[in-house]
Amino acid sequence: MKHLMMTLAAVAGFFFANAQPAPANPRLVNVTASAEMEVVPDEVWVQVQLQEYDKKGTGKVSIEKISNEFLARMKSLGLTEKEVSLLNASGFDNNYWQWYRRSKQKTPDMKASTSYLLKLNSVKQMEQVVQQLDDEATQNFYIQKLSHTKMDSFREQLKIQALKNAREKARVLAEAVGAKVGAVYQINEPMEQMYDRPMVYAQAMRKSAAMEMAEEPAMEVDFKKLKLKFEAPVSFLLD
Repeated sequence: MKHLMMTLAAVAGFFFANAQPAPANPRLVNVTASAEMEVVPDEVWVQVQLQEYDKKGTGKVSIEKISNEFLARMKSLGLTEKEVSLLNASGFDNNYWQWYRRSKQKTPDMKASTSYLLKLNSVKQMEQVVQQLDDEATQNFYIQKLSHTKMDSFREQLKIQALKNAREKARVLAEAVGAKVGAVYQINEPMEQMYDRPMVYAQAMRKSAAMEMAEEPAMEVDFKKLKLKFEAPVSFLLD
């Protein structure tokens, strides 16, 4: 035991004696690590707002009927409860029924509305949804959010590429003054940035009869790409 303690003490003393303290003012080259990437989104959140309306000859079409028909049509497209959720009803997220009943008594002609959030994966699927919408009941239809199922992987790739770019920048600068790039001294990681670009629709929600009768096929388009960008200040030691 005594021999073991003496050996450990000797090893510790060796490393302590040979340790090189960091210089107070190290020679550094400071650069900005940066990289960009564009990806086509495969996760699209679409908000659909439905509202009661007056139908000639039959009177007001209730929000219950409109919602049931909407949900049945979404189900026929293969959407499940995971892709379809109730966002709000007449602007209220809770106690909706009590509010609706009181308001209905005061203003019998009021028209109730409700909004659903759909999670889709392509322009084609969005077009299928548009085809199933009731033009009279649909008051609004817009894209709320875009993303990608591999976003975490893309961000990791972006960071790796940014740091590789940073080292190359540092090498060019160092060699210009007759120095060599050493180890990384410091990396400050900021927040990632993601820019949502405007979306492109393959077709409008309401099509004219002339467009439906056109002989030439419609041009195939997709969502514009999401632009991902990573930047971080990096310092390298100079040898």
